[in-house]
Amino acid sequence: MIKPHADGGFSAAVSIRSGRGMASHDRVMRFVPRFDSQGAALRYAKAEGLAWVQAH
Repeated sequence: MIKPHADGGFSAAVSIRSGRGMASHDRVMRFVPRFDSQGAALRYAKAEGLAWVQAH
């Protein structure tokens, strides 16, 4: 996910859901770096999300 800012920059976040129904869990990670483009923000969020999944 990305969030545009008034200054033209972007923030990145990723949501990882696991489980089913009442046993589901959603982990949301919001990242500190600001990015100049939507693409850069999305690439960063994807890389961080995949790294977290591989580590857990």
